[in-house]
Amino acid sequence: MSAITNTRTRPLKYLGLLGYLVFLAFPLLWLLSTSFKTQREMANLHPRWIPHHPTLSNFTDAFSTQDITGSALRSLVVALSVSVITVALALPAAYALARHRSFLNRVAIGWVLVSQVFPVMLIVIPLFMILRRLDLVNTLPGLILVHVTFTLPFALWMLQGYVRAVPREVEEAAAVDGAGRVRTLVQVIAPLLTPGVIATLLFAFISSWNEFFFALVILKDPDKATLPLTLVKFTGAEQAARLGPLAAASVLATIPSLVFFAVIQRRLRSGLTAGAVKG
Repeated sequence: MSAITNTRTRPLKYLGLLGYLVFLAFPLLWLLSTSFKTQREMANLHPRWIPHHPTLSNFTDAFSTQDITGSALRSLVVALSVSVITVALALPAAYALARHRSFLNRVAIGWVLVSQVFPVMLIVIPLFMILRRLDLVNTLPGLILVHVTFTLPFALWMLQGYVRAVPREVEEAAAVDGAGRVRTLVQVIAPLLTPGVIATLLFAFISSWNEFFFALVILKDPDKATLPLTLVKFTGAEQAARLGPLAAASVLATIPSLVFFAVIQRRLRSGLTAGAVKG
């Protein structure tokens, strides 16, 4: 009976999944379509999915009027740095929180969760004053430091869940073989946490790549602007957006995150397989 029910409901499941994928892909497809349209087509009262006269003028206009390449490289440097630093700090801290349970650790985990509730506006002024004292205002290292600070709590929460899923017997076996704490963490636990580490890397990268508010507050020099700040410049003084170049630049802005996900997704799949075999 259950097999018959599953056979009947399977098309509905696939239909629901297809609808969800269409819902997710619609903004990106519409953005891609707009980037190849002329100004006249974008002003048409009956928009079309496929441009009638596709053009690359929006892309050339975007590159000629704004520093897309430079801001993208700066965003890439910041996002990659934040990803690596966040995982390097969160992994040993998550191991300590997951393996050494105490009242202090429970308080630390609770504070991690509570810290995500505070509105960002409450800490902007103190944060700016601290960065000014450290001479990190209007610098990429200052932006990296801020991004790591706000990415680390959730990354720590993610990784400590993965650490708890690793059986303690694995560590006990490593201790019997003479491995110390650091060696056990690096050579035994870390490979089993590959899916969690990759998921954390992806989360940190995308969070930093798309971040706008702190970049707006910290970076004052146009030559140090990241990509989200550059995209805003396609909005005129009267808040009239230049839709063509903005759509073209936005399409280009999505490519690095898609490439990063495509590359890291293979590692995620192999990490899941390796974890299943080792477990």
